[in-house]
Amino acid sequence: MAHTPRAPKAPGPSSVRARHDEAAPPPHGEEPQAEDPAAVLSEPAPAAPSPPPSGDEPTGADGTAAAPAPEKRKSRAGRNLPAAIGVGVGLGGTVVISLFVWKWLFLGVVIVAVSVGVWEMVRAVAVQKARPPLVPLLLGAPLMACLAWFGGAERLPLGLLATLLLVFVWRFADGVAHYQRDVTAGALIAVYVPFLGSFAALLAYPAHDGAVRVLVTILAVVLSDTGGYATGVFLGKHPMAPSVSPAKSWEGFAGSIFWTGVGSAIALPLLLDDAVWWHGAIFGVAVSIASVLGDLGESLIKRDLGVKDMSNLLPGHGGLMDRLDSVLLALPTAYAVLAFLVPWSR
Repeated sequence: MAHTPRAPKAPGPSSVRARHDEAAPPPHGEEPQAEDPAAVLSEPAPAAPSPPPSGDEPTGADGTAAAPAPEKRKSRAGRNLPAAIGVGVGLGGTVVISLFVWKWLFLGVVIVAVSVGVWEMVRAVAVQKARPPLVPLLLGAPLMACLAWFGGAERLPLGLLATLLLVFVWRFADGVAHYQRDVTAGALIAVYVPFLGSFAALLAYPAHDGAVRVLVTILAVVLSDTGGYATGVFLGKHPMAPSVSPAKSWEGFAGSIFWTGVGSAIALPLLLDDAVWWHGAIFGVAVSIASVLGDLGESLIKRDLGVKDMSNLLPGHGGLMDRLDSVLLALPTAYAVLAFLVPWSR
């Protein structure tokens, strides 16, 4: 008896669901049937399969991917703390050795410091397309330091004037475009770095106690930075300049002034002849205010330029200018206050 094939039965919703779940292929010779949209929409989406562990991921004994290792915590300051401490100790040791072992070496330290600072500033302002001429500034930096060392306060302004004139003339070679922008940036750098930095040479030489005067100035800057930071951490509530330096507070500023005044009132009578405690207190307050303003000034420049550090020259510190920011305004302030309160004999 011949076998009569039956007509295929139209699939219902249940068969559509089964075929959807099992992904079974249609029978041979049959065309794939369209699925019921309502049934498809009512089904939950299948879970995505877990990707197999790659060759770079650690796996357990059963072949499954092991839990990822916890990430290492970064320093709260965002810096490499051991490197920062090592660089800071090295810089401080170089200054102390140059002051008390061979004084002429300190002039070389000043020249190197202001020259590196000039290079970092020229590099930083290039972010905003300013192109101050580098060569005149690198020539003017040692010129100002040497004039301060050998000629005193009367000769230092001559070095600044010569540097500014050389910047104005040197820039002629690049044409008219952006001339005002470039020479303005060059003038700012000339005053901010080598001129202010050369007051370290004025403090150190040729006074017989010049090394001590530089030392008490650096000590006052360190007290200001450390005292302000510690006070701000524990007591800081009112931001001092949130748009410039959000971490600074008025409480920290008061701590800087207090601790620097107290520390300098103790240090100056011990280290400088003819100095009394109130000389040290006035000196400490003045240097602390100048130090904080110098720090804020460089922070303002960096915010305007859109850079975090002036360079990456010093591991854990950024650039040399990031260490000199508090010192540059403190140097002329210390020179003026000491010249008035504790004059030196040459």
